[in-house]
Amino acid sequence: MSTTVRAALFTSAGEPPAIGEVLLPDPGPGQVRVRLSAAGVCHSDLSLSNGTLPQTMPAVLGHEGAGTVEAVGAGVTSASPGDRVVLNWAPACRDCWFCANEEPYLCERSGEAARTPYAALPDGTPVHAGLGTAAFAEATNVPENALVPLPDGVDAAAAALLGCAVLTGWGAVANSADVRAGASAAVIGLGGVGLAALQAARIAGADPVIAVDVSPAKEELARALGATHFVTAGDAAAKEVRALTGGRGVDHAFEVVGSSAAIRSAWSMTRRGGTTTVVGVGSKDDRVSFSALELFHFARTLRGCVYGSSDPARDVPALAGLVRDGSLDLASMVTDEIGLDGLPDAFLRMREGRGGRSLVRFGP
Repeated sequence: MSTTVRAALFTSAGEPPAIGEVLLPDPGPGQVRVRLSAAGVCHSDLSLSNGTLPQTMPAVLGHEGAGTVEAVGAGVTSASPGDRVVLNWAPACRDCWFCANEEPYLCERSGEAARTPYAALPDGTPVHAGLGTAAFAEATNVPENALVPLPDGVDAAAAALLGCAVLTGWGAVANSADVRAGASAAVIGLGGVGLAALQAARIAGADPVIAVDVSPAKEELARALGATHFVTAGDAAAKEVRALTGGRGVDHAFEVVGSSAAIRSAWSMTRRGGTTTVVGVGSKDDRVSFSALELFHFARTLRGCVYGSSDPARDVPALAGLVRDGSLDLASMVTDEIGLDGLPDAFLRMREGRGGRSLVRFGP
């Protein structure tokens, strides 16, 4: 048996999605069907759609989702129909070397679901799930371990952002960089992940918290979410940030763009002995270079950050607590609420650097 659902289909690199139908089989052993409440539109979806990241097509993208369990396959023990859940696009096996060494975000097997077709077109053509989740559809099938229970007190639609933007941005600050109260921080790139990092820096007690973006229109939102200063990205941005920190630069700079230019800018904003954390996903052909002398002289730490160094099973409940007590504002991160038909425009806004997070809502 199969279920027909509306979905956004990506058929070739660089082309906008077409809204059509896919046939979902009944959940197999260890699988769960989730009826989506909402899905966030992430820059990684843009990277998958344009070929920056590898993706077998046709595919249904979308990896930042939340919804309700609709059906379960044989052997599923941790989920039941009616459960509210957040999707985890990098589910940990809990058995490989990385998982055993408390780095589940680097799990060797987390990408297995993305490599196998999960659905089909009406003509029988196999369809792949972007990052194993396929959240740009009314419903999806995922492995049992790709679900995180959604704690009470969190809006089911806004909770979609917990699945990637917040886990990544907040995790970069709280887990990867371990920002402490009184440290200075700069966040370069104010999309959904950057806005989450900005809030995380404020929650951690960082001061100043400097927001950097190419669009001056984002200043008001940045300040509302915790930025003490706003700097327009460009050749002079690093100099302006250093001027705001006694000429030294910030203790922590977070690059949330995914480009060599932004990485170099973040590096230049970082004080001697400080840390630059690369959160954005860039192209493998976009090279960043450093001289041997500057690496020695500045004594900075340059680190990458995958999924905010997070463990969703541990961190989603903690984030839900921050949402409930008002510390973490999910709703303000959403600048555009859309249906599936609005996805092409959402991808255009991402390419042009406009807005924060677009959120696809399903149903009322």
